[in-house]
Amino acid sequence: ATPPPARAGYAHFLNVQGRTLYDVLVYRLPECDRSEAPAFLLECDRGVLGALQMHLGLYKIRRKVTVEPHPELRVWAVLPCTPVEACGAAPLWEPAERTTILARDPRTGCMGWRLLTQDKGLALVSGGQLGDLRDYHRHRYQHGVPEGVHDLPPGVALPLESNLAFMNGVSFSKGCYIGQELTARTHHMGVIRKRLFPVRLSGPLPAGGITPGASVLTESGQTAGKYRAGQGDVGLALLRSEK
Repeated sequence: ATPPPARAGYAHFLNVQGRTLYDVLVYRLPECDRSEAPAFLLECDRGVLGALQMHLGLYKIRRKVTVEPHPELRVWAVLPCTPVEACGAAPLWEPAERTTILARDPRTGCMGWRLLTQDKGLALVSGGQLGDLRDYHRHRYQHGVPEGVHDLPPGVALPLESNLAFMNGVSFSKGCYIGQELTARTHHMGVIRKRLFPVRLSGPLPAGGITPGASVLTESGQTAGKYRAGQGDVGLALLRSEK
């Protein structure tokens, strides 16, 4: 009775300098009628919803494409408790009464499943425990998964430095796209000197947390990189690999 999982992908919009503007999860909706045009849902950082919608409008050209928000859908992350669960079957307990889209998170198995539904969500997951947004961010920071404008600042973050090629977020076989030249050249030259690394902070933290962009130093005082973002004592830092 469980609906078949939808197909999901991970994509990025780049500027002409090859830097990330928006990161999105893309869901291809099952086609009820083969005569209908294919439909897709894009999940993005709430803070760039308007900007992304305008950006997509620039590339409609002569195609009859409709771009519109769907605020009625709730986005849930169904996170695995163990590595075995990460590779397990779909976690839905029963079919939803209203529209439900279930898809494996395309970035990495440790991020589990994405559930888009108009329902409250928890009743759909067998044995599920309701967490909060801090639990979700802590989980992905522990696994080094960047997401949204805080981790991938628009016009600043480079896709390969952000490890997006390891998370199915970069294609090296697709045709021409904006930002491809720098991305492909960097990939084929094999020189990526800095990368986002998951970090854990020891000792007492400042009351306001660590300021994004704060310098990270080695024990000898050499600059190793910069802190990017985090949740409590875990986060991401853009560090020189050699350090």
